[in-house]
Amino acid sequence: MDKRLSVFIIFLCLLAGCGPQIRNLGIPVDTIVCLGNSITEGHGVSIENTYPYLLEELTGKKVINAGVGGDTTSSAMARLYSDVIRKNPSLVIIELGGNDFLRAVPRLVTIENLIKMIRAIQKGGAVVALCDISFKYQDVDDATLAGYRKATEMISRHTRSILIPRLLEGVMDNPALRQDDIHPNEEGLAIIAQKIYNELRKYLDI
Repeated sequence: MDKRLSVFIIFLCLLAGCGPQIRNLGIPVDTIVCLGNSITEGHGVSIENTYPYLLEELTGKKVINAGVGGDTTSSAMARLYSDVIRKNPSLVIIELGGNDFLRAVPRLVTIENLIKMIRAIQKGGAVVALCDISFKYQDVDDATLAGYRKATEMISRHTRSILIPRLLEGVMDNPALRQDDIHPNEEGLAIIAQKIYNELRKYLDI
């Protein structure tokens, strides 16, 4: 972790304990938008097996799939208004960062992009749930993954967002639950939907 990133995360840590736990908590949940990459979009599976579709069945709420394969945090931010804010959601689930990692985007850029998106969504009155997408990826050093996990935790606390911890753990490190190295299969996506639902229920009446 470079010095600038370390200082930035320490700064977030100092601010993390301030204010209410979750911003905009208490508003009725009607429309949910899932903002993400190919995992959210549902690469290689039918619409009925994507995790947003399964989440709609679990919650009984309207769920919009705003996943685009290959999206980084930068490309997702470019479509934030049209694909998310304009939909007037009461809850937005963010599953991003994997392509930033694969394309060696500086982690500080990823962090800054996520914070900007979360603040824009919260300004519109929605609750944000941020997914920790770190998992044991092939031969990647554990310290690198721990850095991503720590950054996600600090972002969620600093922005007062719901944290969906270790979303892909137990899925992407299990060959029986994925199509290839970076995409869950139908069974894996069902587990992801259930994980998200279980965390949301701790905070929201869904």
